[in-house]
Amino acid sequence: MCSILGLQNDYLTKAEVEIFFNRSLSRGPDMSRLEQLPDGWIGFHRLAIMGPDQRGMQPFHLGGQTLVCNGEIYRFEAFRQELEAKGYQFSSESDCEILLPLYQEYGTDMFARLDAEFALIIYDQEQHSFIAARDPIGIRPLYYGYDAHGGLALASEPKNLVGLCDRIQPFPPGHYYKDGQFTRYADLTSARPSVGLAGPQAIPEICRGIRDRLIDAVDKRLDADVPVGFLLSGGLDSSLVCSIAARKLDRPIRTFSIGMDTDAIDLKYAREVADFLGAEHTEVIMNEAEVLENLKDVIAALGTYDITTIRASMGMYLVCKAVRQTSDVRVLLTGEVSDELFGYKYTDYAPDAASFQAEAKKRVDELHMYDVLRADRCISVHGLEARVPFGDLDFARYVMAINPELKLNRYQMGKYLLRQAFAEGDWLPENILWRDKAAFSDAVGHSMVDDLKAYAEQSYTDQAFETRRHFYKHATPFTKESLLYREIFEAYYPGQSDMVKDFWMPNRDWVGSEVRDPSARVLPNYGKSGL
Repeated sequence: MCSILGLQNDYLTKAEVEIFFNRSLSRGPDMSRLEQLPDGWIGFHRLAIMGPDQRGMQPFHLGGQTLVCNGEIYRFEAFRQELEAKGYQFSSESDCEILLPLYQEYGTDMFARLDAEFALIIYDQEQHSFIAARDPIGIRPLYYGYDAHGGLALASEPKNLVGLCDRIQPFPPGHYYKDGQFTRYADLTSARPSVGLAGPQAIPEICRGIRDRLIDAVDKRLDADVPVGFLLSGGLDSSLVCSIAARKLDRPIRTFSIGMDTDAIDLKYAREVADFLGAEHTEVIMNEAEVLENLKDVIAALGTYDITTIRASMGMYLVCKAVRQTSDVRVLLTGEVSDELFGYKYTDYAPDAASFQAEAKKRVDELHMYDVLRADRCISVHGLEARVPFGDLDFARYVMAINPELKLNRYQMGKYLLRQAFAEGDWLPENILWRDKAAFSDAVGHSMVDDLKAYAEQSYTDQAFETRRHFYKHATPFTKESLLYREIFEAYYPGQSDMVKDFWMPNRDWVGSEVRDPSARVLPNYGKSGL
C-alpha cells in the first residue's frame, strides 16, 4: 500500500503538515515526499511494488497538473501503448504514471475506463482545484473532511485528519470529486440481474463465467516487481485464490495461516490445501495474551468500533505482522468480498430472491467500511499491499448480475455456484471444496472471541455498562464487548463514529437471523461449520 495526502490549505507550515502526514508512514515505508502547491500541499508515502526504483516515485507532474495515487492499474501496458502513440513519454515502469496523461485525454471520463483498485488526488494548477476519485468497491482507502477555514482535506486514513477536520468521512467508492461536488462514475450493484434468467439450466454457463473471471482476476493480481504471498485460512475463498495462483506461477506459492494455540480450527485445513498445492507454507500461532495486548493497536489501525471487524482483524493483524518480520513478501492476495457476493450463513434466511439481492447490494456498497477496511488496515499497517481478486470489477459485476434465485441456498451448501464452478479440474480436495467453513474470527479458534468477551465482561459492572453506553447516541453499544471497543475507538478518533455506518450484523428482519452477536456461531444453521 501507499499513503496519499492532499490539503487545500495555505496556512500550515511544512512541519505542521508533516505531523498529520506521517501518521500513516507505515503504509509507504520506502520513500516519502511532501510538496507545497500554490493552494496547499500534496504528499506521498511509497510502498514500491511496480517500477520500484526512484523513477516511479510520486507525485507525478504533467502540464501544470500534479498527481498522487495509491493503487494498482491492472494491465496498464495497453493504456501506455495508446498514450505513447499519441506522443506521451514515460520515465518509469510505474503503472500510475499513465494517469495524468489519461486525465488530460479523457478528463473525468477516465475513471470509468480503469480496471483498478485505486484512490487518487490530482491538483490542477490552472484551475486552482483538487480532483479526487476512488475505485468502485473502495478497496483502496480515501477519507475527506474540511478544515477550520473550509479547505478540503484528503488522506488515505482518517488518522491523518484527526485534529485537522471536525468531521471525517469515507470518500464514497465509485465517485469522483471535482468543483466541490461528488459524481458517481460507476455503480456495480444497482443494475437488474441479467445472467441466468432462464433458470437452473443456465447453471453450467454461469459456472463457466464465474470460473473464467476469477481465474483472470487472480492472474492479473500476480503481476508485481516484489515477492507475492497468500493469506490462506483453509476455507473456500482463500483456497481457490491459492489454487489458481499455484497453476499460474512457475514456482511454489508462499502461504500464511494463523490460529490460536488451544483450538485453531482451520489450521489443519489450510495445511491440507498447502500440501495439496505444493505451497511453501507458514503457520503462525497466537495466544490470549497476544490478542489482549494488541487490541488497542488493532482498533487504532482499523479506525472502527465494529465488533465483527475487530474480531476478524486480530488474526489478520498478527499474521501480517509475522509476514513482514519473517519474510520478504510485500504483496498479499486475500479472499475478501466473496461472502458479500455469494451469500453467507445468515443469507440462508433470506425470505426471497429479491431480499437476497437487496442484501448483497447493501453489503457490497458498504464493504469499504467493514471487510475491505479490515484487509487494508491489517496488511498496510505492516508495510504490505493487499490485493483482492473477488473484488475484481468484471468479476463483481458478473456475480451481481446473476439471477438471485440461483444464488439462494437451495443446495444444502452455501456458495453453491462458486463451488460448482471449480468442481471439475482438481482445483482443491473435495473435502475442502465442499466444506462448510466458519467465519475467520471463529476459525482461528473459538477461544479468541470468548477471550475478548470475557475481558470485556471483566471491564464493566452491569451498572457501569448501562450508564456509559448511553454516552454514544450513534451506533449505541449494546454489549460490554461493543462498549469496550467503542471507548478505545473514541480515544483515537473522538467524535468520528459515523465514519462507519453502524454495526455489521446479520439482517435481523429475517426469521432465523434475529441475533445480538455477529458471529455465525449464534445462528441456528451453524451446524458443522468450523469443525
